[in-house]
Amino acid sequence: MKLIVFGHRLELGGTQVNAIELAAQLRDRHGFDIVFHAAPGPALDLVAAHNLVYSPAPDVRLHPSMARIKALRALVQREQPDLIHAWDWWQGLEAYTGVHLPMGVPLVISDMMMELTRAMPREVPTTFGFVGQQERAQRSGWRRTHLLLPPVDVAANAPEAVDGRAFRLRYGVGEHEIAVVSVSRLAKVMKSEGLVRAIEVIGELGAVLPLKLVIVGDGEARGVLQQMADKVNARLGRAAVVLIGALRDPRPAYAASDIVLGMGGSALRGLSFAKPLVMIGERGFARLFTPETVPEFLQNGMFGIGQGHADNLEMAEAFTTLAQDPQMRLTLGAFGRDFVVAHHGLEAVSDGLAQFCRAAAIARPHLSQTVRDVCRTSYYYLRERRFRVASRDQHAKP
Repeated sequence: MKLIVFGHRLELGGTQVNAIELAAQLRDRHGFDIVFHAAPGPALDLVAAHNLVYSPAPDVRLHPSMARIKALRALVQREQPDLIHAWDWWQGLEAYTGVHLPMGVPLVISDMMMELTRAMPREVPTTFGFVGQQERAQRSGWRRTHLLLPPVDVAANAPEAVDGRAFRLRYGVGEHEIAVVSVSRLAKVMKSEGLVRAIEVIGELGAVLPLKLVIVGDGEARGVLQQMADKVNARLGRAAVVLIGALRDPRPAYAASDIVLGMGGSALRGLSFAKPLVMIGERGFARLFTPETVPEFLQNGMFGIGQGHADNLEMAEAFTTLAQDPQMRLTLGAFGRDFVVAHHGLEAVSDGLAQFCRAAAIARPHLSQTVRDVCRTSYYYLRERRFRVASRDQHAKP
């Protein structure tokens, strides 16, 4: 079966890594003929490392984009795929309006967002990244859904896969220091809040505990985070917070860590290295990953929303507990590794996706269902787009 994987810009992010690794698994394990279509970026090296056939997409700021739709249509006419797999709702809308409806090419959409995107078509087979989101979609009218847990290559991301000692030496992590490592895009939306709070906590605890926060990643929030780090380091008299930029291969950072701080795919890769995890999210959420908290994260995803308290108490307690108890770090690390292997192994996740794709390639909704879906999708897209424009204009007023 020929499959076009339609992704966004090839940034060094969890969704991009998931799309690339699953595409390679569908080819190698299930015999799919893959063409990977996305805007170029630093993760293009990962596409090349997996020997995937690559077709560049236009790099645009606004979606849906006519330039991207035209490029996708040309690719479809050339490759004649059996199915398009669009990652994220904006690629999904472009594939839906530009190819699926006018050309009849079957489509699968993967929505890894934390909130349900109402503007997505409900008659298109869609995957969701955690149980609660799939259940909400089914209640909202999606008929063909699949639970696509974020995959992890548990062989490449394993305690014995890389040696973290060189990383610790290069970035000045002493033997006595407890390295808290975060691998994340430094985006202002969603990502940076937890890091801001982590820097504040290191500033509070760093005088009494040998904690060192190492932030791996880049993005528009880096300048603000660096300013905060400089102030904390000056007050403590040591480099307690270090920003090192993005790494094409962040595995040495995970291997070098004593504690991983993160959410989503980054959190899972940290667990795969048998490291204890402090999960973060929005509004001050911070929680240890333990056997007691697993049901919550299976239901709601590797993320959380807190109460918005300013005191950072939960994160401070988690750091303190792990810093003072080396045996707990070992125990929780081993538990996390077993969890990822059991639930998020790349091979098992790809098996389910391959089956879902094969079914989607032959499914044909009734014309009346398609017409209703087009009307509904158009309504919600125009309605929510109007609200976004109104909100932007309101914030622009003095």
